[in-house]
Amino acid sequence: MTASRAARLGPVIEMAERAERDAARMLGQGQAQLTQAQSKLGDLEQYFGDYQQQWISEGSRGVSGQWLMNYQRFLSQLESAIAQQRRSVGWHSDNLDKLRAQWQQRHARLEGLRKLVERYLQEARVAADKREQRLLDEFSQRLAGRVKND
Repeated sequence: MTASRAARLGPVIEMAERAERDAARMLGQGQAQLTQAQSKLGDLEQYFGDYQQQWISEGSRGVSGQWLMNYQRFLSQLESAIAQQRRSVGWHSDNLDKLRAQWQQRHARLEGLRKLVERYLQEARVAADKREQRLLDEFSQRLAGRVKND
């Protein structure tokens, strides 16, 4: 009886395994997206630093008003891009946390189902062992009864 309960859970476990694999795949994709967003942020910050160095070197030689206005406009756009990319990194980080929680939930469900199946199988083994022992006991009693009668 309990072995058939374990067998009936087979399709449920397969579905749980698929769901856990899908969640793991999504978690991997989320991690890759976060890494990519962090890399882009690093590139923008590096570019910002390089551009500031250009200001120091150009500024020491003297610059025109037009160059200064273009520099300030570009720097403002770059700061805006950096702020936007920081928000993107934050979003990807939050999303990764959600994906990790989803994977953990699905993994825990799968492990719980596997433990339940193992318990059902163990119960089936115990029941089968008891049946076998009962049959052996009956056989021994019959055999002993025949030996006595002979």
